[in-house]
Amino acid sequence: MSTERNFTRNHWLVLILFGALGQIAWSVENMYFNLFVFDTIDKNLDAITLMVQLSGVTATVVTLIAGTLSDKLGNRRRFISIGYIIWGATVALFGFISVEGIAALFAMEHARAVAVALTLVIVGDCVMTLFGSCANDAAFNAWVTDNTDEKNRGRIEGVLSILPLVAMLIVAGGFGILAELLGYRMLFLLLGVLIVISGVVGIFKVRDSEQLRPTGRFRDILYGFSPSVIAGNKPFYATLLIMLVYGVACQIFMPYMIIYMKEYLGFSVMEYSVVFGLAISLGAVINLFLTRMSDRLDKVRLLYIAAAVMSAGLIAMYLSRTSSHIANLILFGISGFVMITGYIFVSALSGSTLRDLTPEGAVGKLQGVRMVFMVLIPMLVGPAIGNAINKAMNITISDTSSADTMTTMYVPAPEIFLAAGLTSILIFALIPLLSYFIRKKSK
Repeated sequence: MSTERNFTRNHWLVLILFGALGQIAWSVENMYFNLFVFDTIDKNLDAITLMVQLSGVTATVVTLIAGTLSDKLGNRRRFISIGYIIWGATVALFGFISVEGIAALFAMEHARAVAVALTLVIVGDCVMTLFGSCANDAAFNAWVTDNTDEKNRGRIEGVLSILPLVAMLIVAGGFGILAELLGYRMLFLLLGVLIVISGVVGIFKVRDSEQLRPTGRFRDILYGFSPSVIAGNKPFYATLLIMLVYGVACQIFMPYMIIYMKEYLGFSVMEYSVVFGLAISLGAVINLFLTRMSDRLDKVRLLYIAAAVMSAGLIAMYLSRTSSHIANLILFGISGFVMITGYIFVSALSGSTLRDLTPEGAVGKLQGVRMVFMVLIPMLVGPAIGNAINKAMNITISDTSSADTMTTMYVPAPEIFLAAGLTSILIFALIPLLSYFIRKKSK
């Protein structure tokens, strides 16, 4: 394992470039693909929920295979570089799907064209996720673990945990405005080109750790699910349980948040961009200090504080509803800032702890099991909970997107934030378990 001295400028370039663009791509998928479907295809939260769930399944299966294969070949750089190039191409093509285009091309009536378009965006999202997970979730995450150690992971994980928020700032702010000015098609095309360019840069800049050697067999796809591996690495799996609860809490509200701000709170693109942008910016700045501090303190104990802040912010977001539009902007912005601060801190602490507890020689093989806990289960369970709440609350709007029909569609409800806040409190029950397993293993 490389030491802190060996984390060079080139390592930082790779970390920032691929970490940032990867998170921007995931943020677009998690936030604007959903809004793209809602605005241009069909105001159908069931379809959005299914898209998120199938994307989670795809990401997990691909990471299991690609992570194990990158171990077996002793190579991360090809998976990263080539994967980003293909990933970018799939993102660029996404915006070309439209109901009008399908109706004209196949001479279909509107309702059938909508069904075909929904099918295409769901399949297209899975294809995009396939290459994104291969490049980012499997190879890039393993590359980070290969090139860091216990002395610098808190700081580096802090940067990595802030990148999703920076990505959300760029996406929720800048992309919202760009989508209005340029349209979704041009927006996805520009992002796809940037991801392709980063993959080309990676061919020349990404270098694998000198300690990385070909290891394992293809049957190691199931390595992380072996009872003996679980029994020998209980702290690792206890951390994954914390990340599972955190992931479920996030997925209850995250796929629907921009739609909620736009449809329920009535925020304009500029308003939700500013509110979200300020919350993320302030949360990220605070976490730069907090994550540096985590390298010197007990990360596990700090999780209590991080989870409490995140939960408090989510419950406050649920309560941020008044008859005043200006008050809603201010209250939702402050609540969002509190939530974002805890959100980043939980992610950084649990992520760096997981890397500390990852056994050497099994980094790639364990990326898949990490995805089961962090992506598959949260993206299956979280959106299902969120959408069930939305259906139960049945807050409706009129859908006049079709010239010959008018239907009533339900929109995200504020109770998704309450449910997410209460779910995140469950982290408190798992922290003592993690502490116990760490103490027991250190004896």
